[in-house]
Amino acid sequence: MQKSHSKDGKPTERVIKKYPNRRLYDTDTSSYITLSEIKQLVMDSEKFAVRDAKTGDDLTRSILLQIILEEEAHGSPMFTAPVLSNIIRFYGHAMQGMMGGYLEKNIQALMDLQVPVVQGVMGNNVFQQMQEHMQKQTEQFLGTFGIKR
Repeated sequence: MQKSHSKDGKPTERVIKKYPNRRLYDTDTSSYITLSEIKQLVMDSEKFAVRDAKTGDDLTRSILLQIILEEEAHGSPMFTAPVLSNIIRFYGHAMQGMMGGYLEKNIQALMDLQVPVVQGVMGNNVFQQMQEHMQKQTEQFLGTFGIKR
């Protein structure tokens, strides 16, 4: 699939329009697409935005949350009920902004680690140490708010 480029040659953000009938239209391919195809865009690290076809509002986050909801409903879920409960407790809390940044930073650290681990560059012991460190860090962070594991 050929990507659109701006005048300076950089790839542009792909725009997906969401219509009132809940259909998703990919403006790059001029065709309707499914949530599975949007998930594949995520997996391929493609830059995209989902916009309401009528108002132009950004709906990207709600579509990504919808994909997560479908993934959680099938197969083996990533989030346990206690984890989801703790995340919900942070909404409206003074530390809500910090929690988002904290999760983003740690997920990025895992993504950065993923390639070496998969390629076998890191030994199992190093990965286990990293996992234990992140667990301690998370427990300390949540402990500051009186949230216990």
